[in-house]
Amino acid sequence: MVVVQKFGGSSLATPEHIRRVAARICRERAVGRQLVVVVSAMGHTTDDLLQALLTLNPQAPAREVDMLLATGEQASTALLASALWGMDCPAVSLTGWQAGVSTDGVHRKAQIATVDPARVRRECAAGRVVIVAGFQGLSPDGEITTLGRGGSDTTAVALAAALGATTCEIYSDVDGVYTADPRVVAEARRIPAISYDEMMEMAHLGAQVLHIRAVECALIHGVTIVARSTFTDGPGTRITEVEPLEDRSLARAVAHDRNVAKVALCGVPDRPGVAYRLFAALSQRHINVDMIIQSQSRDGKNDIAFTVASDELVHAQESAQAAAADLGAEAVLAADGYAKVSLVGAGMASNPGVAAAMFAALADAGVNIDMISTSEIKISCLVRREHVDKAVRAVHTAFALAEGPVEGSLPRTPTVAATRRRIGP
Repeated sequence: MVVVQKFGGSSLATPEHIRRVAARICRERAVGRQLVVVVSAMGHTTDDLLQALLTLNPQAPAREVDMLLATGEQASTALLASALWGMDCPAVSLTGWQAGVSTDGVHRKAQIATVDPARVRRECAAGRVVIVAGFQGLSPDGEITTLGRGGSDTTAVALAAALGATTCEIYSDVDGVYTADPRVVAEARRIPAISYDEMMEMAHLGAQVLHIRAVECALIHGVTIVARSTFTDGPGTRITEVEPLEDRSLARAVAHDRNVAKVALCGVPDRPGVAYRLFAALSQRHINVDMIIQSQSRDGKNDIAFTVASDELVHAQESAQAAAADLGAEAVLAADGYAKVSLVGAGMASNPGVAAAMFAALADAGVNIDMISTSEIKISCLVRREHVDKAVRAVHTAFALAEGPVEGSLPRTPTVAATRRRIGP
């Protein structure tokens, strides 16, 4: 059975790191594992390449950006394959398209359409370790495309699904998924297993261990993901369908995202089709919108506020201003400097006191909430960026996540417990 592994940029940052990964692959191959390895670009290569390009032309065509950025992963494949040959381990490096990855035609944010693993299977049958460049594919027009940030995770899971592998191992510089970012919460605890749904929410909400599209692909195709550390031999975190009892955990983890900006249209006429025209304009520019709030109508007008990633604020503001002029809105307001703090847990749907408990924890920490968004398994609060660390720590402490998953009951800190008594069972 083929095993697909993916190694991130931090795992391949230097020649010594690459040798360490190669030695690990050799050890696993020696015990009979047939490996297909997907790699990211070394260290900060992608950022460095992008910065060099933007220095030359801040408005560089997206096609040329993809042509450049795809070289980072290709360099990693050749270096790792060469290191393996130096250890008497036969290997072959493949670009994304050589490995059969076909995408749509959207540059810089392409989505995988199909994976034809025929070449990969042939190389495996010949006894070679196959090293595949993640993050890239080929469009229907024969153009090189990239999949956006975290795209190598998606490549790995899609390739695992195409090869019929039941497990995809994602290696990075962290040893699994934690109840919060350990750099923010020192007592954060590694989670042994987490459901696809919870992991998708965490990835969407800012947890950087896995990319949301990779988890979606794993869910659709029934591929179990194991998030592990390149530098230790720990068990990591399994992302799969977990046992029903575990699924009822009231609170699983706190995620945060510092890269948030807010846009608001004020005085928008209250009539059918207004929201569609606004968000269709944003969609046409491939801008992902997150939290959305529409105020109650007054005098035939309302306000619509939404959040986007900070690096998309300029384009989002341009789209909003064009839509505002078309719709007859009174003003467009835009501001950066926000962060999102989210509590995730599959048991929230049946526990109505969770939101109040979270709000109480933030109030006790002196953190003001700007916007709120909820789903069956998460509650997200928009706060000022400078308050995000203390907000994460406050919620993590209030729900006692360092002690283990909260199973079906609210936290018992005095303020939060009092809040629960006020709102009922």
